[in-house]
Amino acid sequence: MPSGPPPALETTVLTKSYGDLVALAPLDLTIPDGQRVVLVGHNGSGKSTLLRMVAGLLEPTSGRAAVFGHPAGSMEARGALSYLPDNPVLYDDLSVLEHIEFTCRLHGAEDWEDRAAGLLHDLGLARRAEDLPSRFSRGLRQKTAILLGLVRPFGLLVVDEPFVGLDPQGRDAFIELLDDAASAGATIVVATHQLEYVQKVDRCVALRDGELVFDGPPGEVDVLALVGY
Repeated sequence: MPSGPPPALETTVLTKSYGDLVALAPLDLTIPDGQRVVLVGHNGSGKSTLLRMVAGLLEPTSGRAAVFGHPAGSMEARGALSYLPDNPVLYDDLSVLEHIEFTCRLHGAEDWEDRAAGLLHDLGLARRAEDLPSRFSRGLRQKTAILLGLVRPFGLLVVDEPFVGLDPQGRDAFIELLDDAASAGATIVVATHQLEYVQKVDRCVALRDGELVFDGPPGEVDVLALVGY
């Protein structure tokens, strides 16, 4: 029988250690295409380590991660995955608009101008489009990074602590944009301490000290107790 399409994200005994320190214990995780997942855990639980390996930015000690069947870090995986790190990475000498054009052309986006204009409006950046993000506050830099992550094509969106630095209006706008991306069929994986967001997703994955301690519907668990807050 022919197999179905590959999952959006799959890890197989994915592990990361630094000497005797285990940052991520062997992890088997399968996220089907179109699912909306929240990744929770205290600082140092392994969330960022996992996401960086999925994005191809960190080499695993052992095991593998695949994005739509392609090895993490490969050209195919990078083309399908949009990664928003917890600390925005922006160029000092490019304006917001120049960042947008560079990102869209790099990823082969078509008809991106209208989408970029809509995102600039939704994130409150329309009046700052000609400005250099290097001069922005932490919150405005975060909004710029969010815009760049959403304006390019992707099938899987991986986001690490996106709400840090955002004001309430910015948080609400970003959650609406995540809703839009999910409605359009994208797979969404968000690592966050923003626990009210947990109830908006299909699935909660929790890590503690590098180990998987819960994987299931968010309504079936006390997340505060689970992650030890």
